Amino acid sequence: MSASRHDERVLALIDDLRAQAAETSLAEFKENNDNPAMIGKLISGISNAARIAKQDSGYVVWGVRDADHAIVGTTFAPATAKHQRQPLEFWLHQRLQPRVAFSFQAVEHPQGRIVLLEIPAAPTAPVEFERTAYDRIGSATPRLADNPARLRTLWDELRPYAWETSVAKPFVSEDVVLALLDVESYFGLLRLPTSDSVKRILSALEQDRLISPNVGGKWNISNLGAILFAKDLRDFEPGLARKAIRFVAYDGHGRTATVTHREEFFRGYANGFEDLNAHVNILLPAREDGDSPIREARSFVPPVAIREVVANALIHQDMTVGGAGPTIELFRNRLEITNPGTPLVAPERFIDSAPRSRNEALASLMRRFGLCEEMGTGVDKVIAAAEEGRLPPPEFQAEENATRTTLFGPRRFAEMTAEERLRACYQHTVLRFLDGSRMRNATLRERFGVAEHNAAQMSGVIRHALDADLIHPADRARPRAGYVPFWA
Repeated sequence: MSASRHDERVLALIDDLRAQAAETSLAEFKENNDNPAMIGKLISGISNAARIAKQDSGYVVWGVRDADHAIVGTTFAPATAKHQRQPLEFWLHQRLQPRVAFSFQAVEHPQGRIVLLEIPAAPTAPVEFERTAYDRIGSATPRLADNPARLRTLWDELRPYAWETSVAKPFVSEDVVLALLDVESYFGLLRLPTSDSVKRILSALEQDRLISPNVGGKWNISNLGAILFAKDLRDFEPGLARKAIRFVAYDGHGRTATVTHREEFFRGYANGFEDLNAHVNILLPAREDGDSPIREARSFVPPVAIREVVANALIHQDMTVGGAGPTIELFRNRLEITNPGTPLVAPERFIDSAPRSRNEALASLMRRFGLCEEMGTGVDKVIAAAEEGRLPPPEFQAEENATRTTLFGPRRFAEMTAEERLRACYQHTVLRFLDGSRMRNATLRERFGVAEHNAAQMSGVIRHALDADLIHPADRARPRAGYVPFWA
């Protein structure tokens, strides 16, 4: 489009926006306010609001008076503006995640100079400015997290644009598809013999959206196909290789301790899942099972818990966070599993809420392949395994742009912190509630392995949980009815 036609389009668009009766959530009018943080928040809020409203773009216009939409001109010059010694546009791009292809366009109107900021709708995930996602409701720009209903709607609208459907390797021959993807593992996980027909193999992969047809008989390998069944993620673009699972073992209780083992797993999540779990379990320290009549060595973290937590980290991670993938860290007293992206469900509700994954197709296939539990039962199994082993309760944390789960090695009740006792009491109460029963002093004693003559210790834990509003009596008129979670 020629420069004159481009300006003609921009001027026509500005006239349409000015014709609106009032400022809307997708159009903001400014005169000379060029505060960089304000602009960043507007980009985040308008981009997210545009996706929710099923619109392609939203706009900010400088040089137009908000009160009556009259053109007054502006001195704002984004092309030469700088902030913190950086060009303004570069500064904004560095603080927006995922990247948004916004554009400033300056045009001369007969009544004054105007600058238009065109903001595309959120592409693959809620757009964050400096790690916070904003929304636009009328002329306000609140935090998106403050309105869970709007956040859910946004994710619903984002699904067709999900990371999974993007192309990891375009325009490749069928031979290259078979060379890069572990077809044998794909059919093996489906408990089917590998077909002798290349056409049938490609048809099956296409049906599961692991590949898609291109032109001229060529194929695209999707991000979903690569991340699940790559023989080597390094054969794809660098962003995928950085999604490889990293394992680090330390000879101590912190990250300053000596690293005894380091490994990156570049196979796909599905075809490499069993080997990954076997690798972690082999390196776990063992503990002697004192409750068994035959004293035997047991892993200090239950394998079933590791399996579920690792699977959850893979399927719930935010794939749009650049340069980061799931990490498994083994310390002498615990195992930490971290994945990019803050959770969509509050950590204290992991145990009872059906998880909402950012990667629905990946999660669905992982369950279909039998690599993780059906929705809503995986975390239950993790906590139940900790209770069975009388271990400290697992800890689920939302951190800065990440989610961390910690599985702890064995410690007796007397060695647990007050916080751990409270968390265990709450988790135990939820498990009992979900199976239709109630938490009582006796069940909590059994969970901790505490003798009956120490029942007063459990009474103290229950009292603290009540004071912390984590639990409440199932029936206030019947004190012996037990306890239920705070949300029940």
